[in-house]
Amino acid sequence: MNTTWDQAAFAADLNGIRAYDDEKYLAARSHDYFWYSPILNEELKDLRGEFLVMPQTLDEVKHVASLVARHRVPLTLRGGGTGNYGQCVPLEGGVIMDLTRLDKVIEIKPGHVSVQAGARISRLDDAVRETGQELLMYPSTRQMATIGGFLAGGSGGIGSLRHGMLRDPGNVTHVKVVTVEPEPQIIELHGDEIQKVQHAYGTNGIVVEIGLALTEATDWVHTAALFDGYDKALEFATRAQGEGFDCYLLTAVERRFAPYYKKFGDLFPDDRDAIFAMVAPGEMARFQAEAERMGGRISFAMTKPEIRKTGLQPAYECGWNHTTLQALKVDKGWTYLQVAYPRPFDPQLVVRQMARYGDELFWHHEMARMDGEIQIFALPLVRYRGKEETYELIREFEEIDGCTIFDPHVVTIEDGGMKEIDDTQIAFKKLADPYGLMNPGKTRGWSADMARAD
Repeated sequence: MNTTWDQAAFAADLNGIRAYDDEKYLAARSHDYFWYSPILNEELKDLRGEFLVMPQTLDEVKHVASLVARHRVPLTLRGGGTGNYGQCVPLEGGVIMDLTRLDKVIEIKPGHVSVQAGARISRLDDAVRETGQELLMYPSTRQMATIGGFLAGGSGGIGSLRHGMLRDPGNVTHVKVVTVEPEPQIIELHGDEIQKVQHAYGTNGIVVEIGLALTEATDWVHTAALFDGYDKALEFATRAQGEGFDCYLLTAVERRFAPYYKKFGDLFPDDRDAIFAMVAPGEMARFQAEAERMGGRISFAMTKPEIRKTGLQPAYECGWNHTTLQALKVDKGWTYLQVAYPRPFDPQLVVRQMARYGDELFWHHEMARMDGEIQIFALPLVRYRGKEETYELIREFEEIDGCTIFDPHVVTIEDGGMKEIDDTQIAFKKLADPYGLMNPGKTRGWSADMARAD
């Protein structure tokens, strides 16, 4: 890899492709939301790319890929920059390729959409909704995130209650990848092959097109049910999921979050715990009746246009990692963890955790599915007391409670979630990124001796 590359020669060979090298653009495009983690913030805050390119067509992407290979310069891909683990932060400088201009919705047909990787998820979902359909899932950063970034750095989110995780079979139907070599090729992946690039942090090929399954659109009711006790809120949410309520989102948020949800006022008071949900219109009466039977009450129930008109946030911005964002806007002393609970879920485990940690942790839980089974996640706020204390907390979650932690305080794929090196992704990297130029430092499975010598 060339760490003292000729930027002037590279720029001259771009043949008019949009590019920038001034500090303002580089600083803006070199960062994501890694600052959620004080550990990552210290590690990544001063890192920058050296050159930014913004291709607008597939041919321009291939041309940049060819130049990167010929110059042997590091390449980091970027979408909306809404990731939380430094996925798009260039650890070794080099070229940043911003793919947000590669944003065409290629084809929409019944049950399926093909789209370029740089399309914003909000625009994509709006486009398929015009045909009476909707996406199976999206992150809480729907407004800014790109679909390529979601594939490369995400795993699930809003809609995972109904449709599972992104990697579950059938959710993604195909992916087209441009290789990084002097004569770039296009590789098309289907079925299980898609896992070669899903959640690979853009380390093994430039994803340029994605095929996604669609479902019939629903005009979801954005609602909140309030309970006097977080255990009661959790019990309601788990029962609603177990009994098959038609919901797109079920998020339990405890009352101590209320001061961070300023727009809601009395709709989410600090003496009640909330279930934020997106409920099918025909299911709303059953949802309300069950909530009231369990001692709760409906705080509000509105369509998305009504939510926007009143100035409130949609329900999908009240859960998942948007909770962390809302808290950090008020109090920078928080960080967070990502927790997967053992199956079957026991709400009393959460009660014990709340008693153990007191005001050091604030809780919210997400109802989802994984591998066809109910899977409960939490993204608790954690009062940051230093790196050593953070990892002691992680140890307690795993050893005492039997939870799995997807560590949001590390930059490598393996340390963050997989817990092991994915040999299939590394084998594909040898094919799609033979010189090891893509997002170096983000996978422990690649070593310099693997790079092609020619």
